[in-house]
Amino acid sequence: MGNIEKETKIAILYGGMSSEREVSLRSGKNCHAALQRLGFKNAGLVDVDKNIAQTLVNGGFEVAYNALHGKYGEDGCIQGLLEVLGIPYTGCGVMASAVCMNKEYTKRLLAACGVPLVKSVFIRQGEDVREKTKDLKYPLITKPVSEGSSFGMTKVNSPDELQAAYEEAAKYNPDVLIEEYLTGVSATVGVLEREGKTFATEILELRPKNEWYDYEAKYTKGMTEFILPAQISSEMTQRVKEIAVKAHTAANCSGVSRVDFLIVDPAPLARGGNRDSGRGIPYVLEINTSPGMTDTSDLPAQAAAMGIDYDNLVLLILNSAGLNK
Repeated sequence: MGNIEKETKIAILYGGMSSEREVSLRSGKNCHAALQRLGFKNAGLVDVDKNIAQTLVNGGFEVAYNALHGKYGEDGCIQGLLEVLGIPYTGCGVMASAVCMNKEYTKRLLAACGVPLVKSVFIRQGEDVREKTKDLKYPLITKPVSEGSSFGMTKVNSPDELQAAYEEAAKYNPDVLIEEYLTGVSATVGVLEREGKTFATEILELRPKNEWYDYEAKYTKGMTEFILPAQISSEMTQRVKEIAVKAHTAANCSGVSRVDFLIVDPAPLARGGNRDSGRGIPYVLEINTSPGMTDTSDLPAQAAAMGIDYDNLVLLILNSAGLNK
């Protein structure tokens, strides 16, 4: 679609009906403020509900800026609706959104491309959890297969804890992913597109004060130490960026994504402030197709570290509307 004209009537889709509603409200308000500063005076906030199609049609909106997170917002649902309405929208298309929202199908796709992945099993409703996890090494971590912001995740230290952890995850989705719980460097890298070129941002290392990067650590100021750029070797930095772009492309993402990693080093050493992670394994955990845009979100910090401030990040994402869907 090219660069969006300043007079364009833009719907900033936010809020929504998922468990990540509160995060989306914060993202949307920030994006709206940025678009106002950029001179897009016809950009308006639209809280998404079941009447969203009528709201968009009645409002005469020409472009949708997707600031939704979670169910209906980044799983292909709103994308399909916008396709039907003929309204160009930011970020990933229907297929990429649907695949990446499901952690299991993301892993299947990336496995076919040779991307490093943590050993896991996929549990459907009614299956024997103990039996299916018998070849995994404890501790484990249970995850709803299609949920964001770390909702429903539990660390499992022994088989006695497994069923309760599974049931907690199943409250959010009937399908559950159970992975081996590994320790390493938690890192995340954004992938953006500009003038037809796909590129990775700087890598952000996350050192949560909780045991892992859970909801509290993600959205509470002071609960996570952010190291930017990540304290990993130059070799590992290059590998992570290359794998992030590879994953983004393999999943047919467009406009923006954020790829989360766990870098497991078999022999971590401190050398001049940097870990010797050149020999480690950068496991991809998931691809987020609608990254948070709050004050504490990862993507804005990553972009800023390479000279792209918040407003210009929003503009980059806006100009992805209608491209490569």
